[in-house]
Amino acid sequence: MTLEHATYCDQILRQSAELRSHLAGADLTATVPTCPEWTLRDLAVHVGGTHRWSTEIVRTEATAPFPPDKVPGAGGPDGDDPAALDAWLAEGAENCAAVLRAAGPDLPVWSWAGPATSVFWARRMTHETLVHRADAAGAVGAAYTVPAAVGADALDEWFDVLTFARAFRASEAKLGEPGQSLHLHAKDAGVEWFIALDDKAFTWHRADAKAHEKATVAVHGPLADVLRVVFRRLPATTPAVEILGEAAVLDTWLAATSF
Repeated sequence: MTLEHATYCDQILRQSAELRSHLAGADLTATVPTCPEWTLRDLAVHVGGTHRWSTEIVRTEATAPFPPDKVPGAGGPDGDDPAALDAWLAEGAENCAAVLRAAGPDLPVWSWAGPATSVFWARRMTHETLVHRADAAGAVGAAYTVPAAVGADALDEWFDVLTFARAFRASEAKLGEPGQSLHLHAKDAGVEWFIALDDKAFTWHRADAKAHEKATVAVHGPLADVLRVVFRRLPATTPAVEILGEAAVLDTWLAATSF
């Protein structure tokens, strides 16, 4: 982990508050373009329900998957009152952060990837909220910014998740050709990543700008935009993002890592 457990707990609250600000006054029946099967209310219920699910995993010190249908209040508030939905979202985030703070980072609990301790869920809920906030911001036309350390860690976590998924063959989609590579550069945050591809696997590391590692394709842009391109919340052709090299290699990677 690159962030402290307490920072993740703080960010669950911060990202949830910003998500709620995007929803304030919005038409909650509107479709979310980046999650077209959801309305804005569906998106909010997904995030709030996930907060509650992770809370129960940590609170009960679960050693196996906690049944989602046993999570109290996970389906959202009754009725369509926006104020009730906002209060429900706030309550779920506050309870999640409080339970995680009380547990500390090292409580043994079930997880589906990475460390089987409570810090997994603190990190996961931070980035779950961060990325779905991008969905809400895009749907309502709000600005989307991310703290540099948090956004960089979201990409680190995503590459860890993809590595785990590939190890267990969660996806068989072809990543690229042996010898191909990607270089991501979040210019405003001064953070870079290098991803070496094979057809079924990949390796990644934070890149050193002084090393000048050459890649088949490079993606340069602000962190918030690079993050959204990687998570397929923005097209790679977005004006703020510069693609250098073989764009088709990036397209193949993005298509193979969308699950």
